[in-house]
Order: sequence, then structure tokens, then C-alpha cells
Amino acid sequence: MKKFNLTSALFIALISLGLACKKENGSVRSNTVNSAKEFTAKFGAQKQTKEINASALPQTVTFLDGTKVTFPAGSLTKGGIPVTGSVTVEAYEVLKRSAVILTGANTNHFSGAPLASDGFVFIDVKSNGTSVDQNLAVPIQIAIPAKRDGVTQLWQGVDQNDKPLVAGDAAQMAWQAPRKANGVNVEVNAVASNFTFSFGNLGWINCDVFYNYTNPKTTVRVEVLNNPGSMASFHSYSGETYVYFCAKGSNVVAQLYTPDGANKVKSYDNMMPIGSEGRMFSFSIKDGKFYYAAVETTITANQNITLTLTETTEAAVQAAINSLDNY
Repeated sequence: MKKFNLTSALFIALISLGLACKKENGSVRSNTVNSAKEFTAKFGAQKQTKEINASALPQTVTFLDGTKVTFPAGSLTKGGIPVTGSVTVEAYEVLKRSAVILTGANTNHFSGAPLASDGFVFIDVKSNGTSVDQNLAVPIQIAIPAKRDGVTQLWQGVDQNDKPLVAGDAAQMAWQAPRKANGVNVEVNAVASNFTFSFGNLGWINCDVFYNYTNPKTTVRVEVLNNPGSMASFHSYSGETYVYFCAKGSNVVAQLYTPDGANKVKSYDNMMPIGSEGRMFSFSIKDGKFYYAAVETTITANQNITLTLTETTEAAVQAAINSLDNY
């Protein structure tokens, strides 16, 4: 079953009009990328770099969206040997729902349960062009801007094989408790408009909470008709087509990527909260062409949804994704 309200139906109708219009003033609208990989690289989170002196720690760096990272003395090693001299700190900030989608990421817990994101970042440090030890000798301190009060939890980005997810990894992304937390979720309170915490690893670092964790759970299946490509992995390192569920009023970006037949995917078994309202949508970019489909829905037991991709423009796909920041 699918539940619609007038406002949501009107929004999707307007988006659909944009999807159907391929020409304006007699000319084809211009797309600036040719593939899903180019799309996430151009419009997703962008790499930021800062230079620090590893011989003069502690030092703090601040990134464009407000994330602060402090490197204490003794934190940086390579092969267990302390790093000295100039090093480059690389970071990606993913602090909005649109940024999660445009980056080709998600808020999936490693178990498959959806998480509600309070923002995540990627941090790496390079000495002479190669990364330092990802397991830090001394934990760094991170402050991520908080958009709400209360408690969040800390997670580390991993792939489907339970290995830390790194740049260029073609596996699917998920989040699990930090390795140095011994499997126990670390909780952090928002203080002075920041979630501030220590973290013992570099890589993908997340502040999230479980979404509707007490609701009864079910498996949701989605068939994507008119699919021009294959299902996309993290950051489109493989594949072209994404399927997401975004919960209404909560910063959930649950990606459905488990194969369930030709052009079909499903959520993790018995992990989607029954009764959750939101938007199920898919987009694909292949050979310079853009496709999009969306429905408003309420999660029901053993739900099956069909999405029919319609060719559209780059601008229309971006607009649909950006609108989810206030959804």
C-alpha cells in the first residue's frame, strides 16, 4: 500500500513535469556529466585539504561546514613510527541529507537497520603522499556541528566484508560500532551546538541514531522498471542506479541494494520499520542520460513497490535530491 497526501502528490507531479521536459526553447537541456560516478564526484562531498606540522602537535583544523579535528601529540604514526614534518589532512564533510545522496552514500547500519544521521565525515592524513596508520596511536578529537539537542552515537564506515571503507572502495557502504569501542556503541551529547568526541581511527566517521528502532520490522522489495544500468555501489565506483528510502521528518537515507531478481532490490530482511512514512525513489545516470522515479509511501508488512524510471535532466535530479533536506 502507498499513502499519499496532497502536498507530496503535488510536489511529485511538479517534479514529473520537469522530468518529462527534455527541451527548452527548442534545444536539449545540457547535462554536465555522463555517468553516475561523474555525478557523485562532481556534486557529492568535495575533498578538502589542510597542511599541518606533525612535529608541532597538538593542532586543530576547521573545515568549510564547521567540522573541527584536533590532532594531539603522538597521534600520527606510519608503520608504528611517529610522523614528523608537514602532512596533509584530507576531509569530506557529509552533513545534509542531500549530501549523503549526492555522494552516493547512505545511513545503513551494518545489520541493515536504517539510521538517522547527525552528519558524517571522512578523514585521512598523508605524509609524503601516502596515508599514515589508520589505527591512531592517540585518538583524535572531532567536533561535528549539531542540528539538534540530545544524544547521538558513533559509527565507523565499513564495507560488506566488515572492513573499513576507504576512498575508491567499490563495495557497499554501511556503519558499525568503532573497533576500539569493543562493540559497544559510544554515546555523545550535543554541547555548545556540537557533537564533540574522541575517535581512534581515521576513515569514515559518523554520528547517527537508530531510526524507529522499536517499531515492528519488515522486508521491503522494490522493482525498478526501465532501468538503464546496474545497481550502484558506494560513490558509484560500480553501477549506475540507486534506490533509496528517505523517512519524512527524520534524516534517514536508507539505501536498498541487496539483489532480489532482475532489476529488483530489497531491504535487509526484517529491518524496515512498519508505519514509517517517506519517499521511495530511484535515480540513474548512464551514457549522459538521467532517469528518476519516486513515490510517497508508508512502510507496510512484506511491501512490494514498483518504480518506473523516466528520462529527465541533470537539473531535475539535483532539484529532487536537494528538496529532501527539508522533507
